[in-house]
Amino acid sequence: MNDTLPTLNWLIEAGADEAIAEQPVNRLTAKASVTPLQAPAPPRPAPARAPVALPAALARAGAAIDMDGDAIGNAQAAATAANSLPELKAALEAFEGCALKRTATNMVFADGVAEGRIMLIGEAPGRDEDRSGKPFVGRAGHLLDKMLASIALDRKTNAYITNVISWRPPDNRDPTPEEAAACLPFLRRHIELAQPKIIILLGAVAARHVVGISDGIMKLRGRWLEYRVGDVMVPLMPTLHPAYLLRQPTHKKLAWHDLQAVRDKMKILGLPEQVAGTGNAG
Repeated sequence: MNDTLPTLNWLIEAGADEAIAEQPVNRLTAKASVTPLQAPAPPRPAPARAPVALPAALARAGAAIDMDGDAIGNAQAAATAANSLPELKAALEAFEGCALKRTATNMVFADGVAEGRIMLIGEAPGRDEDRSGKPFVGRAGHLLDKMLASIALDRKTNAYITNVISWRPPDNRDPTPEEAAACLPFLRRHIELAQPKIIILLGAVAARHVVGISDGIMKLRGRWLEYRVGDVMVPLMPTLHPAYLLRQPTHKKLAWHDLQAVRDKMKILGLPEQVAGTGNAG
């Protein structure tokens, strides 16, 4: 027993400071009786929802993960299941995959008459739109109404207005790629269900997300592009956002040039100036 303490101290200094078997083994006996190792315990089941690692390319494209898994996949499934504009609005109201919903007052879906076949797409709701639940109702909205009236368009009779983003970003900042990616499946389905004959994009952010072109709006505006809806290519006109025109009123002449091109295209397509028997889609 006198040698026990020095031996233990030596073992500790050598790093042998823990047992490695369930039962102690006396290795000083001539024929040690080794207790067979017990069968290892079965591995613990993995959590039902393991963290999802996104590929770098997908993350850059604006992928987002919500509490139920893939926010973009959920958005795509919900949007595809909608067979009418009211169903799409209900699906968007129930959607939890965009963080902006938690800071916004109201979801902003659309305003106007989809049957008019002239669809305008802006960026995101502002403060006034967040309060009212309708797009373009503030100062920029009043200017937009005047712009539309100049070519015989009106949201009460033959124009339909929506946004890329359905909830207001805090402080009116630009939407992040993740926020836009979560909303885009609903916008694409919105366009399919509205079946526009002409699409007008208001501002660079709308152009970037709808047609995937990152050029500045001053370079894009005034040029007819196309957007595929099913098997149909729909003419699409990017133009200046009314909020920009409030800051740069000298550029209203450029927007007027774009609107004249829209008016001419309406005549070519035989679109009526008013649509009878339709209501407001707010």
